[in-house]
Amino acid sequence: MTLVDRDFQGATGDAGAKKLTPAQDAAGGERPLIELRQVSKTFGTVKALQDLEVSIRPGELVTVVGPSGCGKSTLFNILAGLEEPDPGNILRLKGDSSTASDLLGKVSFMPQRDLLLPWRNVIDNAILALEIEGMPRAEARKLAMDMLPEFGLAGFEAQYPNQLSGGMRQRVALMRTFLFKRDLMLLDEPFGALDALTRTMMQRWLLDVWQKHKRTVLFITHDVDEAIFLGDRVLVMTARPGRVKLEQVVELPRPRKADIVTSPEFIALKKTLLEAIEEESMKSFQVAGH
Repeated sequence: MTLVDRDFQGATGDAGAKKLTPAQDAAGGERPLIELRQVSKTFGTVKALQDLEVSIRPGELVTVVGPSGCGKSTLFNILAGLEEPDPGNILRLKGDSSTASDLLGKVSFMPQRDLLLPWRNVIDNAILALEIEGMPRAEARKLAMDMLPEFGLAGFEAQYPNQLSGGMRQRVALMRTFLFKRDLMLLDEPFGALDALTRTMMQRWLLDVWQKHKRTVLFITHDVDEAIFLGDRVLVMTARPGRVKLEQVVELPRPRKADIVTSPEFIALKKTLLEAIEEESMKSFQVAGH
């Protein structure tokens, strides 16, 4: 199931953008890993989400963009099992009906901050989730030591967070998320606080790691270039109450090289997405003005 706001039904974007229908998705024969239908969430008098519909297939890297306050973090909290949506929703994991609380512990979640514990070194920060699950420390450390080179951390296992650069701290946090082996990974702006050059390098590195492990990833970002460069699909959310306004398929070849961001196909995709986001951002400002 793929979901597009009715305002965009029948429209086609540039550079290979496609609007898939539920029938077309079903014809692919691949059951979604996670599926949300008619998902709403209300906090007091504030409607954060309304009739949100999202479907993610196994192994996809789906990015999410939208104006501030559109409910992206609320969506993540529901998928992480931290918030229950309003009654009347449909939530399925691997085809089975679920509640949000059923997802608690079944999804790996990395928030915007790395949340490394300052008294733990790199290796012990990386194994934190495994220890909480009950894995013996020696076994967890062995798994983490084997993964250090892949995350560019070989030789830094004994360093503490205050001895690391911002990019290295984020790699430790991502390594911790990968070690907590779950089918769905939620990444909430993991590179948002990094400088532009480090951010670009981290994006390329993340794609290399993702292509090797083939985890399913839902990735929040405010950076449209990042959303296109990383994603198989980009979901644009509406102004609050949030729902999916536009779903943009990214038909750029993988592996993606750094210079793809200057290609005509990339620029056309960016134009389509920016137009959709700007329209929703203007709605947010108009609401704020009242």
